[in-house]
Amino acid sequence: MEIRVRAPAKIILAGEHAVVHGSTAVAAAIDLYTYVSLSFLSPSENDQTLKLQLKDVPLEFSWPVARIRDAFPNLDSSVASSPSSCSLETLKSIASLVEKQKIPEANIGLASGVSAFLWLYTSILGCKPAKAVVHSELPMGAGLGSSAALCVALSAAILSLSDSISIDFSQKGWQTFRDSELELVNKWAFEGENIIHGKPSGVDNTVSTYDDLAITEKEEKMGELMEMNQGLLQCMGVSHSSIETVLRTTAKYKLYSKLIGAGGGGCVLTLLPTLLSGTVINKVIAELEACGFQCLIAGIGGSGVEVSFTGASW
Repeated sequence: MEIRVRAPAKIILAGEHAVVHGSTAVAAAIDLYTYVSLSFLSPSENDQTLKLQLKDVPLEFSWPVARIRDAFPNLDSSVASSPSSCSLETLKSIASLVEKQKIPEANIGLASGVSAFLWLYTSILGCKPAKAVVHSELPMGAGLGSSAALCVALSAAILSLSDSISIDFSQKGWQTFRDSELELVNKWAFEGENIIHGKPSGVDNTVSTYDDLAITEKEEKMGELMEMNQGLLQCMGVSHSSIETVLRTTAKYKLYSKLIGAGGGGCVLTLLPTLLSGTVINKVIAELEACGFQCLIAGIGGSGVEVSFTGASW
């Protein structure tokens, strides 16, 4: 059986630096997704391995389940319905398994995500042979929550093949999870984020799991809030010359923009009003692309993580 899961990216409209210190942030999902397909290997394939394929890099990793079992002697004591943190000892074992995959130096930043996959899969499903395939529409390290979307999608996919989540296998297309199931997905995703980031705020994985925010009527106020927040971020010194170039360009068209993520580069969010003409949008994009920037258009709000078994397009 193969299941497919998608989890959205996130943006923080205000408070991205304050939220890690316990303050409130305004966040929303956008309709750019990370997709995970997961399937058990059939006995007829006679393949006793756990595989992970990253389609966008591309890289593929494989671990004999016997080696995983040796690395995690207490694996049978894991309970999928009770998310737990990865111990330092277990993290060292995971690091050893990942190191043996010989990830190219140019892609070494992916090691923490591969480690999160190993932890989530083995903690929830143990040592069953399987193959996971990951594809993402999100640029990495740009402040869009790519690692959180990965952890949410992985957690939801793995849990969907466990006894902890009940899914209607007869339903076609994308379907959502129940509230209690979303809570479980979110808790496991946060543990994956802990492996990747150390001390995440939890906002990114929560937005990717639950979000249903839609911004339609208060665009002017939202734009003013973004402008104020950008001013504060500039005072903090986290802007960048490339960010300032984007801000100057969009300001010419009277559009509100702000950096998202940690700053110092990454992404800039520009709010496109509902009534803004396509001609203006095309002009802005053309001017930004002429400066060497990549432009992505995405809607704000919508569903959080979703699962499918048949007929869902990637």
